[in-house]
Amino acid sequence: MAGQRSKVQEDIRFRILRLLEENPEMSQRELADAVGVSTGSANYLLKALIEKGFVKLGNFKAAEDKRRYAYLLTPKGVAEKAAITQRFLARKMAEFEALKAEIEQLRSETSDSDMRNSKKRR
Repeated sequence: MAGQRSKVQEDIRFRILRLLEENPEMSQRELADAVGVSTGSANYLLKALIEKGFVKLGNFKAAEDKRRYAYLLTPKGVAEKAAITQRFLARKMAEFEALKAEIEQLRSETSDSDMRNSKKRR
């Protein structure tokens, strides 16, 4: 179970880093909504990313509210995002292949069942 939890947490970190790279001025609330976590969780995750040196805070100068921040990926954060992206992609490809195999097996089972049922009717 811990392995599954760490995969989910890494997926969330991946999505956060990806969103921040595309849109550094996102608020914590917007980020939380986009990722599907609470605002408190988004705050916790952002603090952890900042402590690890993956994200740095900058003032968002264009905002009327000068308390708003921009969350900027550091070079270390860009490297971490690339590493997480590779692991994320490998996991999703494995899931995709497993789903394809399961779909093919189900199709085979249903076609076998259809053939048996059509023979019984004869």
